[in-house]
Amino acid sequence: MRVAIVTNSDFNGVINRFGQPRPQQQQPYPQRGTLEEMVAGLQGSGHETLVCEGDKALLATLERFMPPDPHARPSGIVFNLAEGIQGQKREIHVPAILEMAGIPYTGCSPLGMGLTCDKVITKMLIRDQGVPTPNFRVMGRGTESACDLRFPVIVKPRHEGGSLGLQLIHEHSELRQAVEVTVAQYAQDALVEEYIEGREICVALLGNGELEVLPLVEQDFGDRETRLMDWDAKYVAAAGVPKICPAQIDSRLEKTLRDISVATFRACHCRDYARVDFRIDRSGQPFVLEMNSMPSLTMHSSYVTAATTAGHSFSSLIYRILDVAHTRCFGIGIP
Repeated sequence: MRVAIVTNSDFNGVINRFGQPRPQQQQPYPQRGTLEEMVAGLQGSGHETLVCEGDKALLATLERFMPPDPHARPSGIVFNLAEGIQGQKREIHVPAILEMAGIPYTGCSPLGMGLTCDKVITKMLIRDQGVPTPNFRVMGRGTESACDLRFPVIVKPRHEGGSLGLQLIHEHSELRQAVEVTVAQYAQDALVEEYIEGREICVALLGNGELEVLPLVEQDFGDRETRLMDWDAKYVAAAGVPKICPAQIDSRLEKTLRDISVATFRACHCRDYARVDFRIDRSGQPFVLEMNSMPSLTMHSSYVTAATTAGHSFSSLIYRILDVAHTRCFGIGIP
């Protein structure tokens, strides 16, 4: 089978520079080593692969690589890892292009991607389903009322991933400046939500109909002063934050997190694979922080850690995600 892996590592394939740009500090994804492992694993399983950019040349590239058969049926599938180049909700651009062209692909539809790339909409959707999430406000100036929020609070851009721009604010007097920084730097509203002091646990999901919940992963903050997965903790700290998998929690809490994760996946129209991030407060109450509809698949990511603990190799995980998507698209697994 032909498998095209679509990424965004070169951000020059556009007609004009217009609209909201991709933040400069956001790293290209996936990393070269991860991409090479994916290609090697797929080729080792007998698939013909192509790595290509999710830019203005995408459709012409795919049409050459996987031309339709005489009945105009798809002759391949895309493993979508593209996070977009510029513009509003840039993560939906490649899925939308593939939908228009009739090319099957892994991961969320434009609807699911659009919902989950808006942190505010995500919180509203899951809260309507009874899923607990920290209290929040949307702010564009920092002068909006926050009297019903308990400090400290987290301030972060409404639409960005990877903990970009995340700030922990302890005093009300600091809030306005934090919001102004977010709005100026990212050209979007700020999400201001109550900070939940406690443990942080990730739940990785795989599948569509009957979801497979992989072993839970806890971020081990140890004696760190800031117990938070901010940009520095993820990408700057020399060794990063260690992970504990499976997370050492009691069976009742584990079942609760699993059930909430499945409900969150459904509410946000996710597909194939995703990751839900939780904070657990000191009383044992879980709160959903975010729904990651295209979680990182780098070697030491939480999703891959969960899959490895479940018995997958990196190659078998990639094959399994592809098989799940193929079954959703065609009703059968990969031939």
